[in-house]
Amino acid sequence: MIRPQPVGPGVRGVEAFPARTPTLPPATHTNSYALGGGEVLLVEPATPYEDERREWLAWARGFASQGRSIAAIAVTHHHADHVGGARFFAAELGLPVWGHAEAAPRLPGVPLARRLADGEVVRLGGPEPMALRVLHTPGHAPDHLCFLDEAQGALVCGDMVAGEGTILIDPREGDMAEYLAQLERLAGLGARVVLPAHGGPIDAPEALFRRYIAHRLGRERLVLAALEAASAAGASGTSIEALLPVAYADTAPLVWPLARLSLEAHLIKLEREGRVVRREDRWRRAAGKDA
Repeated sequence: MIRPQPVGPGVRGVEAFPARTPTLPPATHTNSYALGGGEVLLVEPATPYEDERREWLAWARGFASQGRSIAAIAVTHHHADHVGGARFFAAELGLPVWGHAEAAPRLPGVPLARRLADGEVVRLGGPEPMALRVLHTPGHAPDHLCFLDEAQGALVCGDMVAGEGTILIDPREGDMAEYLAQLERLAGLGARVVLPAHGGPIDAPEALFRRYIAHRLGRERLVLAALEAASAAGASGTSIEALLPVAYADTAPLVWPLARLSLEAHLIKLEREGRVVRREDRWRRAAGKDA
């Protein structure tokens, strides 16, 4: 693997550094990004592994020889495969860590020097200044941030979408309805390229975001159809375990434990919309509700 990596033609002042992390398969690496041609913002201090950290540090320290200086380290959200090196890199490089306020209680031992809010602009100086608009995009995680270079149409999107694998919505901290709403928001930005945490750069961002939305809504239709069939068969309710093989028939059983979490997130969304009803650990269609 060649590191660092360019992120595509016509995108200036942005580099990617894929580092091995304990992420979910099929992904094996998390991309860190250096944003800015003069002042630099390092996004995703991801790796916890010593060998990878040495290379990451060499990459970061190399900016000085290019006449560039690092302003801070930013986290898109608190998940372990995104912040595994946050405390270490901040100490080694003497840099502040920035993130959303919701990240603060989720990052013990990593104080946030700047709490980034939706809509604010991070300005990076230099011969070619860069202005990054901060987007708070909860749904996958309550503290999730994206960074948009509006001038170039480049969107660093963390775990909103992926160049490989899929995005898990864990109902213990995620929200499927919010995730879909934020995907719709990102689809309307007019971005030219998406830079995900996992996988390579993604062209045609609007089409990608809309595919993600369509895929999730298609999954919901399978869930509702399964509940309708169970009701027609006389069942008073259906367990998540019984729904899994129907709603995720296109998914290998090996990943069903993760799919179960997303399925539960779908059901919670549908319950809040009044389209399904839960009694203890069983689910059924709400009477009189269209699919």
